Order: sequence, then structure tokens, then C-alpha cells
Amino acid sequence: MAHITSGGLFRENISNQTELGRQVQPYVEKGLLVPDRLTIDMLLERIARPDAAPGFILDGFPRNVDQARALDEALAEQGRAIDKALYVKVSTEELLRRLSGRWNCRQCGAVYHEQDMPPKAEGVCDRCGSALYQREDDRPDVVSTRLEVNLKETEPLLDYYRRAGKLVEVDGEAKVEQVQERLLAAMGRAQEVR
Repeated sequence: MAHITSGGLFRENISNQTELGRQVQPYVEKGLLVPDRLTIDMLLERIARPDAAPGFILDGFPRNVDQARALDEALAEQGRAIDKALYVKVSTEELLRRLSGRWNCRQCGAVYHEQDMPPKAEGVCDRCGSALYQREDDRPDVVSTRLEVNLKETEPLLDYYRRAGKLVEVDGEAKVEQVQERLLAAMGRAQEVR
């Protein structure tokens, strides 16, 4: 299945200087939620690609009930539906630590974490030797704003999927491999851990 992240869609469209990318850029740089209509338009374009035909995993979308309803309506028009909504439950403190500690390589795309997965040499990519950078939306002040905005939207969304019988909560306060196993088990794919 195609793994589709809202952040990845935003960065792809910004990088490619699409019309949608130019519209979302100011929101992303300030750590604010991108308006629903822009996000939904990007998502619908993405799930129309061939690799999403057999199914897809959405990561970071929907973020509110209006987006969930709009997504349900758009998918219903295509004869499709969301079958599960996985909620990876992590404390605010841990999210702040994880997100604000990320560093990326512009050259090869490698991702590091200053505590959990630091590069061998500070500020230098292990793979290609290029300088690492921190994305604007991973700065601690922007992360705090993102989390605050996101938490206000999350509770009603969890209730929406809970009422629909689609919500599956997964404990995310563990090592990556353990969380991956839990997610695959929740999807009924426990044998697919790679």
C-alpha cells in the first residue's frame, strides 16, 4: 500500500512549486494547520495515482472532523472507504522531544535524531557526508505551536472514528520496532514486519 503523509505531500508540492505548494508554504513555515480544502485537494490528487489503487495508508490526515467527513465523501464517490483509523498515542512531552530533535540531509534524504539516532559526526550525514539541517517546522517553538493546534483538533476526530467503529489505539511510547509491530498487528498484518 502507498504510504501517504500530509507533511510529505506539502513538502513535495512546495518543492515542485505547484500552485497548491505555493498556497500551503506560509502555513507550513509557521507551524499552522493548512486549510482543509488545500489539504484535501492535494490528498485526492495523490490517491488518484496508480500506486494508491490497491489501497493506501494516510499519515497525518485527516486532522479534524471536517477533513474526515470530506475524505469519506470523496472516497465514497470512488466506491472506497477508510477501514481503520490508527491512533498512535504518545505524550506531548515525548512528541516535542522526538520532533524537535530531528535533523535531515538535503542531499540523500537521511533522517537523524540528536538523541535517538545521532550521526557519527555532529552535523554531518553518515551516508553522503553532506551537512545536516533542521526543517523549519521541527524547530522547538514551531513544534510547540503544531502540537497545541493539533491536540485541539484530535479529540473530536478520535470520537468521530470511535463512533464509526474504526478507531484502533496503539501505544507509541516504545522503540520504533515495537511500535511498528503494534501497528502491523492492529492492521492485521503482524507477519509483515520487515
